[in-house]
Amino acid sequence: MNIPRRDFIKGGMAGWIIAQSGSSLAVAKDTKIKPSKKIVWVMLRGAMDSLHGVIPTSDPDYMNIRGPLVETIKDKLLPMQKGFALHPAFKNLYGSYQNKEFFPVVAVASGYRRRSHFDAQDQMESGLDTTDYESGWLARAVALLDGQGLAVAQTVPIALRGDTMSQTWYPPHFTASEDDLLDRLRSLYKGNDEFSTLLEDAILNRDMLDMDERSRARPNFSYLAKNCGEILSKDGSAHCAMLELGGWDTHNNQAARLNRQFDILDKGLGELKAALGDTWKDTVVMVTTEFGRTVAINGTKGTDHGTGSTMFMVGGAVKGQQVLGDWPGLSKEKLFEGRDLMPTSDVRSWMASVLHQHWNLSLDDIAKVFPDVKPIAHAIVKA
Repeated sequence: MNIPRRDFIKGGMAGWIIAQSGSSLAVAKDTKIKPSKKIVWVMLRGAMDSLHGVIPTSDPDYMNIRGPLVETIKDKLLPMQKGFALHPAFKNLYGSYQNKEFFPVVAVASGYRRRSHFDAQDQMESGLDTTDYESGWLARAVALLDGQGLAVAQTVPIALRGDTMSQTWYPPHFTASEDDLLDRLRSLYKGNDEFSTLLEDAILNRDMLDMDERSRARPNFSYLAKNCGEILSKDGSAHCAMLELGGWDTHNNQAARLNRQFDILDKGLGELKAALGDTWKDTVVMVTTEFGRTVAINGTKGTDHGTGSTMFMVGGAVKGQQVLGDWPGLSKEKLFEGRDLMPTSDVRSWMASVLHQHWNLSLDDIAKVFPDVKPIAHAIVKA
């Protein structure tokens, strides 16, 4: 049956707008299956400045370079071993550190050595030296378990694309974007009485469906992390999940912005832990970013795109209360290209170690996930 284009647009417009108020969940949340060992990957988009989050207090060059950015927090830092300290906003993470469930890995990077956000993120999600946009590292890994991944996103990210179908979950969030979108639609249909009337009728119908549902704000990271934990704790088929958090591109006013960002991340990880419940003891959470930032401060009290960064590992299955990775130092001659923290290990090598130690994937299987790196030979997961 052929549907006239105008009628198709009419029906699609009303259906799409109303659909924004509904909620969909592709995961059965009431299953009784016992959860397996879980991996959660949190991608921080925008390049987190690790030198503001995990501070090398024993490096003699740090305060000379970064002093102005940490002046207000230098007496509030949370001490760790090997002369490092956490930013004071990481209260939950520090509690996990003291509980031997958290450690950072300093001076890491992917195989990418340029400074484009999108290219770097895509390559990290693919996990390959040459990005394959239809094959993600997490999808390849979970396929070897005959398991399934969960993307807390509206569409499947590169990391979970592959031969095995991944689940997606995301709550309705129409209220956050509706004003701008509806203004655009009203402008587009201005002068067309038929389409303008259809648009207003559809909005009215949507408003009548469920005002309480519509009044919710756009889901924040804590909300997404909480629901991710609830799903993983109840659904035996989802072995892993991917979360993401943007807002890390701090070219200006970095100190204030990162105080807020670190607090958002820290509270979200706390919500994830609480929601996982008993599953937390069998979970490893890896937190990474696409690259680091310049060691030097720029002219707008921020930092620019860099190279080396830090990854976090937290979870009940993590062998914590340590600081891993080789610290290269911040003297000028030790910086990458004279400006960035020098990476001393590949972030994928640490991910590979988690797959090997937590999921018991063989080295042959690891090579199918990360063919360009080898796992780090260090105990990072509890026996």
